[in-house]
Amino acid sequence: MNKSLNEQAQEILRLAEESGAQSNFFFVTTFERYRVQLSILEQLEKEIGESGVVVTKEYVKGRRNLYTNPAVTDYNRTTDSANKTTATLMRILHEYGMTQETPEDDPLLKAIMGDTRDDNA
Repeated sequence: MNKSLNEQAQEILRLAEESGAQSNFFFVTTFERYRVQLSILEQLEKEIGESGVVVTKEYVKGRRNLYTNPAVTDYNRTTDSANKTTATLMRILHEYGMTQETPEDDPLLKAIMGDTRDDNA
Protein backbone atom coordinates (compact mmCIF):
# COMPACT_ATOMS: atom_id res chain seq x y z
CA MET A 1 0.00 0.00 0.00
CA ASN A 2 1.37 3.40 -0.97
CA LYS A 3 0.94 6.14 1.61
CA SER A 4 0.41 9.76 0.67
CA LEU A 5 3.15 12.22 1.58
CA ASN A 6 0.95 13.57 4.37
CA GLU A 7 0.36 10.08 5.75
CA GLN A 8 4.10 9.40 5.64
CA ALA A 9 4.80 12.68 7.43
CA GLN A 10 2.28 11.78 10.13
CA GLU A 11 3.93 8.37 10.51
CA ILE A 12 7.35 10.02 10.86
CA LEU A 13 5.96 12.35 13.54
CA ARG A 14 4.38 9.42 15.38
CA LEU A 15 7.65 7.51 15.36
CA ALA A 16 9.56 10.66 16.39
CA GLU A 17 7.22 11.04 19.34
CA GLU A 18 7.82 7.44 20.37
CA SER A 19 11.59 7.96 20.24
CA GLY A 20 11.50 11.37 21.93
CA ALA A 21 12.79 13.20 18.85
CA GLN A 22 9.71 15.43 18.58
CA SER A 23 11.03 17.55 21.48
CA ASN A 24 14.41 18.16 19.82
CA PHE A 25 14.44 21.69 18.34
CA PHE A 26 16.73 20.73 15.47
CA PHE A 27 14.60 17.76 14.50
CA VAL A 28 11.37 19.78 14.66
CA THR A 29 12.64 22.73 12.61
CA THR A 30 14.40 20.54 10.06
CA PHE A 31 11.35 18.30 9.70
CA GLU A 32 9.13 21.36 9.16
CA ARG A 33 11.48 22.53 6.39
CA TYR A 34 11.28 19.07 4.88
CA ARG A 35 7.48 19.20 4.85
CA VAL A 36 7.59 22.62 3.12
CA GLN A 37 9.99 21.23 0.53
CA LEU A 38 7.65 18.31 -0.15
CA SER A 39 4.76 20.73 -0.59
CA ILE A 40 6.79 22.81 -3.04
CA LEU A 41 7.70 19.65 -4.96
CA GLU A 42 4.04 18.66 -5.22
CA GLN A 43 3.14 22.10 -6.59
CA LEU A 44 6.01 22.02 -9.07
CA GLU A 45 5.04 18.52 -10.23
CA LYS A 46 1.51 19.78 -10.84
CA GLU A 47 2.80 22.79 -12.78
CA ILE A 48 5.08 20.63 -14.92
CA GLY A 49 2.21 18.22 -15.53
CA GLU A 50 -0.09 21.03 -16.63
CA SER A 51 2.40 23.13 -18.63
CA GLY A 52 4.72 20.41 -19.86
CA VAL A 53 8.48 20.13 -19.70
CA VAL A 54 8.91 22.46 -22.70
CA VAL A 55 7.19 25.84 -22.82
CA THR A 56 6.93 28.51 -25.50
CA LYS A 57 8.08 32.03 -24.87
CA GLU A 58 6.76 34.72 -27.19
CA TYR A 59 8.70 37.89 -27.79
CA VAL A 60 7.41 41.38 -28.58
CA LYS A 61 7.63 40.94 -32.34
CA GLY A 62 5.67 37.70 -32.17
CA ARG A 63 8.66 35.38 -32.41
CA ARG A 64 8.26 32.21 -30.42
CA ASN A 65 11.03 30.10 -28.90
CA LEU A 66 10.87 26.85 -27.01
CA TYR A 67 12.44 26.60 -23.57
CA THR A 68 12.65 24.10 -20.78
CA ASN A 69 9.94 24.92 -18.27
CA PRO A 70 11.58 26.90 -15.42
CA ALA A 71 9.62 24.71 -13.00
CA VAL A 72 11.87 21.79 -14.01
CA THR A 73 14.97 23.62 -12.75
CA ASP A 74 13.17 24.63 -9.56
CA TYR A 75 11.97 21.05 -9.10
CA ASN A 76 15.50 19.68 -9.46
CA ARG A 77 16.90 22.22 -7.00
CA THR A 78 14.15 21.55 -4.48
CA THR A 79 14.67 17.80 -4.83
CA ASP A 80 18.37 18.21 -4.11
CA SER A 81 17.55 20.37 -1.11
CA ALA A 82 14.96 17.89 0.20
CA ASN A 83 17.48 15.06 -0.13
CA LYS A 84 19.99 17.07 1.90
CA THR A 85 17.32 17.80 4.49
CA THR A 86 16.58 14.08 4.76
CA ALA A 87 20.27 13.42 5.37
CA THR A 88 20.26 16.16 8.02
CA LEU A 89 17.26 14.61 9.76
CA MET A 90 18.98 11.26 9.86
CA ARG A 91 22.20 12.83 11.16
CA ILE A 92 20.27 14.67 13.90
CA LEU A 93 18.73 11.42 15.06
CA HIS A 94 22.09 9.70 15.22
CA GLU A 95 24.09 12.59 16.72
CA TYR A 96 21.62 13.26 19.49
CA GLY A 97 21.30 9.61 20.35
CA MET A 98 17.66 9.44 19.35
CA THR A 99 18.31 5.99 18.07
CA GLN A 100 20.87 3.30 18.71
CA GLU A 101 19.62 1.16 15.86
CA THR A 102 20.90 1.00 12.30
CA PRO A 103 18.76 2.59 9.57
CA GLU A 104 17.64 -0.88 8.54
CA ASP A 105 16.25 -1.57 12.04
CA ASP A 106 15.02 1.87 13.09
CA PRO A 107 11.37 2.50 12.11
CA LEU A 108 11.79 6.30 12.30
CA LEU A 109 14.81 6.33 9.99
CA LYS A 110 13.06 3.91 7.63
CA ALA A 111 10.02 6.22 7.50
CA ILE A 112 12.19 9.27 6.81
CA MET A 113 13.89 7.38 3.99
CA GLY A 114 10.46 6.53 2.55
CA ASP A 115 10.31 2.86 3.48
CA THR A 116 6.68 2.46 4.51
CA ARG A 117 6.54 -1.31 4.42
CA ASP A 118 5.18 -2.96 7.53
CA ASP A 119 7.74 -5.56 8.57
CA ASN A 120 5.11 -7.24 10.74
CA ALA A 121 2.81 -7.91 7.82
